[in-house]
Amino acid sequence: MSIERLLAGMTPEVYDRLRQAVETGKWPDGTPLSEAQRASSMQAVLLYQSKVEKSSEHMTVNERGEIVHKSKREFKDALAQDGDENTIARFKQDDI
Repeated sequence: MSIERLLAGMTPEVYDRLRQAVETGKWPDGTPLSEAQRASSMQAVLLYQSKVEKSSEHMTVNERGEIVHKSKREFKDALAQDGDENTIARFKQDDI
């Protein structure tokens, strides 16, 4: 399968499920990922992040597959574009 076909068929919902599976090591139904599944899923997630998702994360992967680190100023500016730069999330210990 070509990269273009893979990306064309990957919806944001599929990306979110793959990302969650890579992060937790389990599929949404609780079944553990094999090492091969985890490696393939990780590659698909990184590919999607670099080609489709224009991430405002501090660290991401660009179109050439290189890791990009934003400076503190760049990251703060990107967050400010999304809303009030002084807004923060507050959680109680039991919420997390």
